[in-house]
Amino acid sequence: MKHDEQAGFVLGIDFGGTKIALATATTTGERLRYTRIETRAADGAEEVLRRTLDAAHRLGDATPGRLRAAGISTFGVVRDGRVHLAPNVIGWDDLPLPAILREGLGVTALEIENDVNAAATAELDWGALQGTDVGLYVNLGTGTGAALIVGGRVVPGMHGAAGEIGYLLREPGEPGYAHGHAPLEEYTSGSGLAARGTTLLRRSVTAVDLAAGRDEPAIASLLDDAAATLGMTVANLATFLDPERVVVGGGMANAFLPAIQSAVERAVPFPPPVEAARFLDDAPLIGAIALAVAAL
Repeated sequence: MKHDEQAGFVLGIDFGGTKIALATATTTGERLRYTRIETRAADGAEEVLRRTLDAAHRLGDATPGRLRAAGISTFGVVRDGRVHLAPNVIGWDDLPLPAILREGLGVTALEIENDVNAAATAELDWGALQGTDVGLYVNLGTGTGAALIVGGRVVPGMHGAAGEIGYLLREPGEPGYAHGHAPLEEYTSGSGLAARGTTLLRRSVTAVDLAAGRDEPAIASLLDDAAATLGMTVANLATFLDPERVVVGGGMANAFLPAIQSAVERAVPFPPPVEAARFLDDAPLIGAIALAVAAL
């Protein structure tokens, strides 16, 4: 479809721990231009934002028409115009990100969400959750998170922190958020598994290394235990929420999907279908574009 320059375009930005992805799209959400830059988190928030805005302006200059709206996906939780629970980049916590980006991009129509809620928005608008009234989106990647869909909308919660399942306790009495821990995430996420695998194997490994080395009994046991924990967690969430559908996304979705499907089928009184997300690689960016379209 030919881009209508008169209608202008929207911009999506996904702030990730290692990369920042940006894309322009038509006002109906069809992608036009794309670029990505390294986050370089150690540089701090001010430098990360400067480089991001430079990349956004270059991308906008290469897209015919004028910028109409922006959608933003970020790590952390967005509440009252500031970002919380975001240790990834020094200075990101308590950052007034929406105001900074509105001014820096020169646009008033701007919507911002955390990355998991943005990914769920992508699935709700254009993916595996389309038409769902009550649903559950689970994201398994570098971190472990979820999003709740009720009434066909992503529910943010009182503090914007609904779905922060990484902070769930796995067993009674273990140290949690108040002690600087995210128990479920540390046990099941890509970063958590890499840390646990490195300790177990006494050599530096990544989640990708672990997946490739599953033939090694110690690695197989580590991954199977994480899979069982995730299966139990999602089954408990599905029992509580009674969703029409559970969608699993993120870079580690396929590795853990069978265990989650099995646990839900076995444990939930009215088991919903459990499916892989449509968007596995760039769901938060697609969600950011959806947020920008909604902001118009």
